[in-house]
Formats: sequence, structure tokens, C-alpha cells
Amino acid sequence: MIPESFTITRRLKETADTFTLELERESGTFAFQPGQFNMLYAFGVGEVPISISGRPVVANKLVHTIRDVGTVTTALGKLKKGDRVGVRGPFGSSWPTNLAEGKDVVVVAGGIGLAPIRPAIEQILARREMYGRFLILYGARTPESILYEKDLSKWSARLDTDVLVTVDRASRSWRGHVGVITDLVRSMPVPPDNAVVFICGPEIMMHYVVLNLQGRGFSEDQIFVSLERNMRCAEGRCGHCQLGPEFICKDGPVFRFADIQPFFGVREF
Repeated sequence: MIPESFTITRRLKETADTFTLELERESGTFAFQPGQFNMLYAFGVGEVPISISGRPVVANKLVHTIRDVGTVTTALGKLKKGDRVGVRGPFGSSWPTNLAEGKDVVVVAGGIGLAPIRPAIEQILARREMYGRFLILYGARTPESILYEKDLSKWSARLDTDVLVTVDRASRSWRGHVGVITDLVRSMPVPPDNAVVFICGPEIMMHYVVLNLQGRGFSEDQIFVSLERNMRCAEGRCGHCQLGPEFICKDGPVFRFADIQPFFGVREF
């Protein structure tokens, strides 16, 4: 429950309301699994759960991409290089990249949902020979809100990885696909026979993506989602993130969809 002090070594502005902090501890490395999160503490303000968005292969650096949506995230956004942040973690479950070995992998991300799933993408790319076809589908509201443009370009330049990006509303300079991300899901060239799907984004987006996957023949056991709502203590003590019998901070945030299907998308649950 006691945060450890980390130093900000770099601050990047990603979009109009999103930024990335790179953190380092005084000594030692920081081990984590793709999909896990930390509690970040802005000294004198409070703490907030934020998924780890860095590369697992870079163990001496801790990376968090944060959207400025509240008191604590606003305080974190005002920090600069050399300032200190409290860190508790890592917490939670991870993307089952080992389970996916030998199979086709589809990643579906919406908006800032690309941040929690980026470590899984990087881990798969670092061991690319262990997987079948690899497809990344990403949707953003506008071209200006696209996250990690350099990474998307780098991934799409690989001959062993397919990357498809869509926006809800296009600007005049946009030359890519326009439409909701379910358009990409309906037309994706990956059959369900030997595949797994990782999904991260707004719950309403994940709801319709799952429906489209089921319509294509994917089972609930093949689909994994990341839920990151209402987490507060990261210890399962406060009960704010309870979803049926599960506590998202302890049992999640990554779940096999079959395990949470009865509760997923139930209003006010």
C-alpha cells in the first residue's frame, strides 16, 4: 500500500488530452506482464490506476500513457522531467500471449485502449516466430486523436504484421479508412479456426466488437477483453470495481470473455 518514488525522465505529448510519462526508479528494474497496471500517486493530490504501456523487454523503464480526465491525471499532466511520482504495483492479470502461441492473433483497440495493449503487441513482435498471422485493428475518433502514430507506422512496415486503422470522422488530409472499427472486424481476413482476439477500448466499442466476432464464428473462449473501470484501491478492499463475483483490480483487468459474459454490458452493474 506504500508507493515507491520514481523520477520522470521524459514527458511526451501524444494528443490534445493525452500524454506519456517515462519513469525510472533509483535502482533496479521493474518487472511486469503486458496488461497489468500501476497505481500512480501525484504527491499531495491522490492516486489513480493507469495501465503500463511500455515494452516488457525494456525492464529499466516504466511507461504510462495517461488521458487528462480528472483531478489526479491533471496533476500528473503538470509534472515535468525531474519531478517525482509515487508508484504502487504492478497489479492485475495480463494478456495471455503464451496461450496464443501457435495461433493467429487479432488485436482490436479503440482510442486510448491502444496503450494497455501495446505491451502485448511488442511482446508478440519480439517473439514473432511463435505466432501465426498477426493483425492489429485500431480505431480513433479523428486523425488528430490517433495514438502512437510512429508505432503504428513501424508495425505496418513489417511484412509479418497487418495493421488497419480507421477514424470515425475524417479531416481533409486523411487518406485512410473512415468508419467504425466494427467495419474492420467484419472484413478482417482471419478465420476463427485457430485464433485468439485481444480487445481493449471503451466498453460500448468492445460490446459491438464481440457481437461481430461471434457473428463470424469466434467463441467466447477465444476472446479476451480488458476492463478498467471504477478501480480505486488495487487491492480488492474498497469494492468499487466489483463486477458480479469478480474484482477487476484483482481478477482482471484482462478477462476471458466467457468468464464475464453474464455481466458484461449490463447497465449500472
